[in-house]
Amino acid sequence: MYSLLFRLIFRRMDPERAHHLAFSWIRLAARVPLLRTWIAAVLAPRHEALRTEALGLRLPGPFGLAAGFDKNAAGIDGLAMLGFGHVEIGTVTARPQPGNPRKRLFRLVPDRALINRMGFNNDGSAAVAARLRERKELVPAVVGVNIGKTKVVPEGEAVADYVTSTERLARHADYLVVNVSSPNTPGLRDLQAVDQLRPLLSAVREAADRTVTGRRVPLLVKIAPDLADEDVDAVADLAVELGLDGIIATNTTIARDGLGLSTTGDEIAASGAGGLSGAPLKARSLEVLRRLYARVGGRITLVGVGGIQTADDVWERILAGATLVQGYSGFIYYGPMGCRRINIGLAAQLAACPYATLAYAVGT
Repeated sequence: MYSLLFRLIFRRMDPERAHHLAFSWIRLAARVPLLRTWIAAVLAPRHEALRTEALGLRLPGPFGLAAGFDKNAAGIDGLAMLGFGHVEIGTVTARPQPGNPRKRLFRLVPDRALINRMGFNNDGSAAVAARLRERKELVPAVVGVNIGKTKVVPEGEAVADYVTSTERLARHADYLVVNVSSPNTPGLRDLQAVDQLRPLLSAVREAADRTVTGRRVPLLVKIAPDLADEDVDAVADLAVELGLDGIIATNTTIARDGLGLSTTGDEIAASGAGGLSGAPLKARSLEVLRRLYARVGGRITLVGVGGIQTADDVWERILAGATLVQGYSGFIYYGPMGCRRINIGLAAQLAACPYATLAYAVGT
């Protein structure tokens, strides 16, 4: 049914408009008690074998939704209802901003990919914090909050900008992610350089500890797949040095490798600049994850994201060192049944392997 809807309706629509339409349906379904209960029972079956402990949290499974789908914490219950083990909202900036001019989201359907140059469009950290504070939990969900830099803020004031968002959002987050890897905010990726990343992460850690009492909010950093290998190593070493809780590998790429298998050059050119996500990102994202695990082992939590389409993809990331795995672009193509298929397939993979739990399989 989803494939039919995609071909007849969504594929003919502007991708951003289609996103808002589909998301509104998800949010609406979550508000109807009987419908919400039925959908969760069908799409979000709980497999005891998949229960995962990471970041000091207990999750129903390792597969979650990456940041970018729910930028403003508007539909957490609906997304958890679909079977995601965790939902990462954002990216949220200190100030509200409209993002880049439209058209800014493009589908490359033959390659099962997306190109976006959204530019962190969001309501701002004050509004998102209020929404999280007032949320009545209809479906249990582990909620990550992904924060980024406001576009108009100069690079020299970036740390203060992140700290503002941290002070507003940390108390509402099960875990917090510092995003320094989107290609759509000018100068943002420069913050991945260790000499700039160290004071930023230290300031966010201090602000989170100062703001939240009674618990320690896990802190992660999200990196780009376009980092050179030696820079990946440097970030890994810094994360261990600072006592970070995890690294998310990876964000979108500015490269266009792997495209053109079925998509024409004209279609790629028409999409223009922006971050590429989806199936073509899989190889590099997996490569970065393996490098990180070789560097840090089990000392911090690694989250694999990029090109996740199937249960086999999730299993591959776990074997490569990821404790948690996220998807986003694949969700656009596989639809609401995707989490169910991934969780069932992952449970089957675990049953067929020699490992008693997913934790034992990580990095093997």
